[in-house]
Amino acid sequence: MRLRPALRVLRRTGSEVQIGTDARWAVRVTGLGPGEADLLRLLDDDPELDSLVDRARAFGVPAVRATELLDALQAAHLTCRTPRSTRPAVRTTAGADAAVWSLLSDDGDGAAVVRARADRTVGVVGLGQLGLTIAVTLAAAGVGTVLLDDDGRVTSVDVGTAGYRLGDVGSRRVLVAARVLRDVAPDVRTESATGTVPDVVVLVERDVANPATGLALVTAGLTHLSVVVREADALVGPLVVPGAGPCLRCVDLHRGDVDDCWPTIVAQLAGRATGVGILRGEVGVLAGVCGALAAAEVLAHLDGGSPATRGASYEVTLPDVAPRRRPWAVHPSCGCTSLTSHPPT
Repeated sequence: MRLRPALRVLRRTGSEVQIGTDARWAVRVTGLGPGEADLLRLLDDDPELDSLVDRARAFGVPAVRATELLDALQAAHLTCRTPRSTRPAVRTTAGADAAVWSLLSDDGDGAAVVRARADRTVGVVGLGQLGLTIAVTLAAAGVGTVLLDDDGRVTSVDVGTAGYRLGDVGSRRVLVAARVLRDVAPDVRTESATGTVPDVVVLVERDVANPATGLALVTAGLTHLSVVVREADALVGPLVVPGAGPCLRCVDLHRGDVDDCWPTIVAQLAGRATGVGILRGEVGVLAGVCGALAAAEVLAHLDGGSPATRGASYEVTLPDVAPRRRPWAVHPSCGCTSLTSHPPT
């Protein structure tokens, strides 16, 4: 038995220690006698609990009292039964994920949550700064296969914190992106066997979500997350699980209910090529915030959680880049629930 990974043990007074810093699980252990606070402080460097009773003698703490302290830690759900020596290995970059999930999961086995991601496949379509941020974040978090799709080439406005460098300008985005992912996670797969069905497809588009693409994914039963970069803001969501909530066409129909010209606007923006000589980049802070937010939503879905973008989208605007959640409902005129085939399992 051991203290859950990542928990800090901090002295408050001579007779009180605090375990954890997150308000969701941090506790104060009060009324400690001589040597007891020092004994518990040992856990900050060595979280193993099995030998704590034996070590108590050196601090003048009776074995019965040390056992009581252990029982109190266990009652507060601050311990787990996954010895460090037997925990499954995880991708190095996902070690922090495993440690944090040990606090969030009931059994304290955060490594199991992260290891399950190794069998998952996510496709990322659109590899500007934002798309590359999503792909790199997923690879670093332990997703085993990240499929990359983009026909473009790296331009000067793609260069930034996501991973593109000036020396990459002119190279195919998909090839450079694959190299960036391997630099972060050498064992990540960026190609898969023919017929592999992604667990999630992330669509990073410019100006508006292409209705034809969304319809194709719904009819194929593929879960997908829409990300749209606009003039000075971006939309993350909805995450569409075909047959189980609103789709992108539902969103367009709702917009059309309040703006008769919306279909005309969509027709002009969908698939529109950038004007000659115009390079449209993505503001770095917006790409960073939205990329991380989109990756978090994908991971929530893969981990069996409840993504906030199921039936909703985040609107992230410059300059404050504070996400604002906007809910969506299935539109009565869409019929998307009758168009779906059975989603892949």
